[in-house]
Amino acid sequence: MSLQKRFGPKEALSHLVLLALAFATLFPFYWMLVTSMRPPSEVFDGTFTWLPETFTGLEHYRTAFSRAPLLQFMFNGVVVCLGVLAVQLLTAIPCAYALAKFEFRGSGLLFGTMILVLTVPIQVPALPLFLGLAEFDLLDTYFAMMLPFFLSAFAIYLFRQVFRSFPDEIIQAARIDGISEWEILWRIVVPAAKPAIAAFAVFSITAHWNDLYWPLIVVTSTDLAPPPLGMMYFADNESGANFGALMASATILTAPLIVLYLFAQRHFVTGITMTGVK
Repeated sequence: MSLQKRFGPKEALSHLVLLALAFATLFPFYWMLVTSMRPPSEVFDGTFTWLPETFTGLEHYRTAFSRAPLLQFMFNGVVVCLGVLAVQLLTAIPCAYALAKFEFRGSGLLFGTMILVLTVPIQVPALPLFLGLAEFDLLDTYFAMMLPFFLSAFAIYLFRQVFRSFPDEIIQAARIDGISEWEILWRIVVPAAKPAIAAFAVFSITAHWNDLYWPLIVVTSTDLAPPPLGMMYFADNESGANFGALMASATILTAPLIVLYLFAQRHFVTGITMTGVK
């Protein structure tokens, strides 16, 4: 097949659409990085330039680190994200395995209820959760930030789709050999689902690293603020926001997610392909 036949008008249009979507996705990151190196006068002058006319270098980055404890914010984000992810995996994997490989009364209703839970936003149970945490004096703690997300209906759905495709013959052979159901799950099934676990880890860490709504409700201490809440410290009620330092802090706090995705990209794509989620 010639190159002209393989790359016709439809393929060209498809590539143009993909390039446009890629540009729309990457442009905010580019603008964030460039703005972090512009002087304040260029931010508000109303003209568009691809590169700063006056390069401020690392001035805004020094301001960002001196004005707020960014490393502490990042540490808090790591604690919350890893804590939530660990509990999500420990709860979702056994639930998904049971729904995928066991036939029991009410399994269909249970799975339907789980799908229904996916439609419930965090704003719905926010008030009773807040009152419960306040009653037990647990506000302004890491536990308060993590509690609503310990059980992930999305993780259960995702892993159920993977476990359903795992060969029943292997599980039956393991049972005949006397291996317990718990060992079958963690020693045989879970290792085969590592790409899906990596894909979910990217979803989970990204969601909770960027979460502002719930920490804004339950956290009042600067020492416990995660990255999105920490960025609010760059707002000044009298002089407004220092956009150069704000964009510098956003660049610093976004970098770990970009690095994470670059390292997990291959597993992420494989995991999404395994689950059939589009």
